[in-house]
Amino acid sequence: MASFKSHFISFVLRHTRKKAFMSAAGLHARIAKMRRQEDYRPGAKIEERVAITERGIASCPVYEAKPKSGAVNQRILYLHGGAYCFEMTPFHWNMVAQLCEQLSAHVTVPIYPLAPENDFHRIYGAMTEIYRDVVRESGAVTVMGDSAGGNMALVLSLMAAEQGWPKPKRLVLISPGIDMTMANPETREYARRDPWLDIDGGRESVRLYAADLDFADWRISPMHGDLASLPPFLVFTGTRDMLHPDTRIFVDKAKKAGVDAKMIVGDGMIHVWPLIDMPEAFVARRQIMDYLGA
Repeated sequence: MASFKSHFISFVLRHTRKKAFMSAAGLHARIAKMRRQEDYRPGAKIEERVAITERGIASCPVYEAKPKSGAVNQRILYLHGGAYCFEMTPFHWNMVAQLCEQLSAHVTVPIYPLAPENDFHRIYGAMTEIYRDVVRESGAVTVMGDSAGGNMALVLSLMAAEQGWPKPKRLVLISPGIDMTMANPETREYARRDPWLDIDGGRESVRLYAADLDFADWRISPMHGDLASLPPFLVFTGTRDMLHPDTRIFVDKAKKAGVDAKMIVGDGMIHVWPLIDMPEAFVARRQIMDYLGA
C-alpha cells in the first residue's frame, strides 16, 4: 500500500507541476520560469558529504563526485532527467551523494546542453565526447539515468554498440523514456492517472529536442533500436507513470533478445519516485545499491 507521503506528493504535483505537461504552452511557460531559477550546482550540504571537482568537456561543465575517503570501487556516469529541457536538481544530487557514500563510487555528472536552446545533435555531440572520455579513463562504467536521462543512457549504449565503442558494464534506469512517439493507446490511459506527466507537453519537449529526427528513430525512441546489443540493466517503473506501459513492453522485448533485464515495479508509484523523499524511495535506493554493489 502506497504511503501517506506518496499520496500527498502526488496531490501536490497534480495541482502544480502537471499543468506544465498538459499543453505545449504550459511546457514553454515552465521552461521560461525555470530558466530564471535553475541552479545545477551541488549545494553546500552535498559538498560536505562528498568531494566534488569540476572540469569542462565539449564546452559542458562536468562534475566529478568521489567519496571523502578517497577510496573508489567503481565508476558511474549519471545522466539527470528533466524532459530534455530542465537542469539537474537537488534530488539528483542527493542520489549522486548516496552512490558515492554507500558504494565508494566515483560519479561523473555532466551538465549537458538543454532544449530548446540546443537539440539532439548538439546534445549528443557533447554526450558522446563525455562518455568516451569516461570510458577511456575507467574502462568499465555503469551508466545511470532518470526520465530523459534514462532515455539518453539507453541511446548512448545503442550508439556505443553501433560505433564499436566499449559498451557500458550495466545500466540503471529510473522511469526512462522508452518510446517517445507515445503512440501506445495505454499511454494516454495512464496519462489520466499520472499526477505529473501528460501527453501534449511531453510531445512538445520531444519536438524541441529531436531536431530533424523522427520520433520513432531509435536515437529518440530506444524501444526501436537493436535491443540485443544492450548490457544488463535494472529499470524502475511506477504504475502511476504514463511511461509505465512502454517500459513493460521494452523489458519483455529486451529479455526475448537475450538481455539480462530486471524490472522493479512500484505499485501506485509516480514518475522517478526513487529520487523523491518518501518511504518507497528508501526501499528503491537500497535495491539500486544492492544491484550496483553485487
